[in-house]
Amino acid sequence: MPWYNGDYPPSYKNQPPALRNKAVEIANELLLHGMEEAVAIATGLKKARLFFAAQQQAKAAPGKKRQQNIKPPTEKDPEEL
Repeated sequence: MPWYNGDYPPSYKNQPPALRNKAVEIANELLLHGMEEAVAIATGLKKARLFFAAQQQAKAAPGKKRQQNIKPPTEKDPEEL
């Protein structure tokens, strides 16, 4: 059963509204793809928590970028010569 407009599973009751809405969005999508309701509810909540944790982590370190394997400009690849 999909959930809409303030209708959500009882296990989402005490969650913050933003987390609850994201969990409902994820759970509804999982239901559309044939997942069982109980599994969709649990997975939706877990994935929503991960989503917001990743957002918080990105805000905590905004200037940090992924390291790339780039050769220093002084090195030349022997195949390029």
